[in-house]
Amino acid sequence: MQHYKAIIIGSGQGGTPLSKKLAKEGWKTALIEKNNVGGTCINVGCTPTKTMVASARAMYDVSTAGKYGVKIKGYDFDMDTVLKRKNEVVEKFRSGSQKGLEETENLDLYFGTASFVDEKKISVILNSGETIVLTADYIFIDVGGRPTIPDIEGLEETGYLTSTSIMELHEVPEHLLIIGGGYVGLEFGQMYCRFGSKVTILENSDRFLSREDEDIAEVIADFLKEEAIEIITGTEVTKVSKNEHGIQIQLTINEKERTIQCSHILVSSGRTPNTDTLNLEAAGITKNDKGYINVNDKLETNIKNIYALGDVKGGPAFTHISYNDYIVLFDNLIEGKSESIKNRMVPYTMFTDPQLGRIGLSEQEAREKGLNFKVAKLPMSSVARAIETGDTRGVMKAVIDTETGSILGAAIVGRAGGEVMSVIQMAMAGGIDYYTLKDMIFAHPLYTESLNNLFMSIGD
Repeated sequence: MQHYKAIIIGSGQGGTPLSKKLAKEGWKTALIEKNNVGGTCINVGCTPTKTMVASARAMYDVSTAGKYGVKIKGYDFDMDTVLKRKNEVVEKFRSGSQKGLEETENLDLYFGTASFVDEKKISVILNSGETIVLTADYIFIDVGGRPTIPDIEGLEETGYLTSTSIMELHEVPEHLLIIGGGYVGLEFGQMYCRFGSKVTILENSDRFLSREDEDIAEVIADFLKEEAIEIITGTEVTKVSKNEHGIQIQLTINEKERTIQCSHILVSSGRTPNTDTLNLEAAGITKNDKGYINVNDKLETNIKNIYALGDVKGGPAFTHISYNDYIVLFDNLIEGKSESIKNRMVPYTMFTDPQLGRIGLSEQEAREKGLNFKVAKLPMSSVARAIETGDTRGVMKAVIDTETGSILGAAIVGRAGGEVMSVIQMAMAGGIDYYTLKDMIFAHPLYTESLNNLFMSIGD
């Protein structure tokens, strides 16, 4: 039995930097990873998907090159090359991260499956087959999540793809049906449509992208439909089965029955936390009814010196939030600060093309809170950079506090949506009001420059 100052379970985007920083501060640290270093983001999330999105974007650019006067004949698509490039990028990120861990003093990296024996004791079944027991003064849980598989009759027998397994598929589905119209489903839907698949997206909610304002959701739906992606809302899949033509989907749409034939199913209906193998009960750690570990605003569980960070604690499941969790923990434990995850900014970008970049409150959220606000809005068809680059799909929108002029939130749909959103986020963080951005000098001609026109649309 070996004792450590800290044990971290999971090498995601929170656990990896936390383990290195604690070790560099002199804490004898153990990092336990079940599969590959890097967690969801590097191995099966952000890195591989955005790499494949880039291939899909290249395919789109080639197919639309004619309008720019570029005539391309005889181009072809090779999925094996796409996957090879994706795997190379993943391996580069993963191996670099693992090398950094292995070269860190005071840090031991174990590959195996961890479970609690009691509050301060962890059993690890190593991937070699050996079982070891480790103890620690502090324990940090960063085990992430996995795709949720809905209980649909015939789904298991028929077979399906997840956001992980679809990126190993060497064929382009003839007709890809996606169960779930969230950000992951939309990114894969557009990607495979550009690769050559017919795509149908089924959304359980009555409204497409219900988390976003209706006008923002409508803009996104419009450019997806322009690429012949079918989006059906208010759906419930009741049965899945195989027949001589492929896969048959039985569903209800607003209480009306319908049957859809497809070649492949992608399940994209949320995430499930990887807490079921941790034996949390042995340590007395509580979780909610969905399996997420309960934490307070400082990421503390109900057991002293045991913390949870990243997706496993619930809340926004973004890599950058996991990384910020690490910063909060390090600042509090090492720097003696009293940082909190409460009321922090949660930016995110959906990597469709064009992107959706979001920060702060939406118009509907501001209305629900009863705030006194006004809205600035500018279509991309009025943005010089968008016109010049030949892609005017999208819109800029911001929500402004009427009395103070402070920016409450923004949604940017456009080719550089996430980048422009980040500029607004920095303004919000620095307390810069919309009047300042309205008159600020930006380099011409950038997408960001159109923040001048966006905020001019409000009037004084």
